[in-house]
Amino acid sequence: MIGELLAGGLASMACIAIHATVMTLVVRVAASGARRESVRPTLRLIAIMIATVSVLMLAHFLEAMIWAATYAIVGAAPDDADLLYFAFVNYTTLGYGDVVPLARWQLLGPATAMCGVLMFGWSTAVIFEVLRKAMAALRL
Repeated sequence: MIGELLAGGLASMACIAIHATVMTLVVRVAASGARRESVRPTLRLIAIMIATVSVLMLAHFLEAMIWAATYAIVGAAPDDADLLYFAFVNYTTLGYGDVVPLARWQLLGPATAMCGVLMFGWSTAVIFEVLRKAMAALRL
C-alpha cells in the first residue's frame, strides 16, 4: 500500500506541476490577448477561448501520459495492456473495466481518477476565469 501511495502521490504532484504551469501561462497570455485593441471583439473572444481550451486539453493529455508512465514504471497493468488507454480511462473516470490493474497496484486507478477529477475541475475554473477577464477587457 505504501508503494501505491508513493507512486500515486508522485504522479499527482507531477500533474499538479504541469497544470499549475499551464494554468499560469494560459491566464497571462489570455489576459494579454484580451487587452489588445480589436475591431471584432467577439472573434477575439472566440479565439481566446479556443486557444485556452486547446492548451488545457493538451495539459490533460500530458497528465494522462504521466499516469501511463507511472503504470509502466511500477508494472501496474497486465503485459498486453495499452497503458495510455488505461491511464485515460482512469484519469477521465470513464471506467470501462476492460483493463484491470494488477492486485498489488489496485489503488493507482482510484488515485488516477481522483487526480483527473481535480485537474478537470481546475481547468473549468481557469476557463471561467479566462472568459470572465476576456469579456471584461473586451467590454462584452
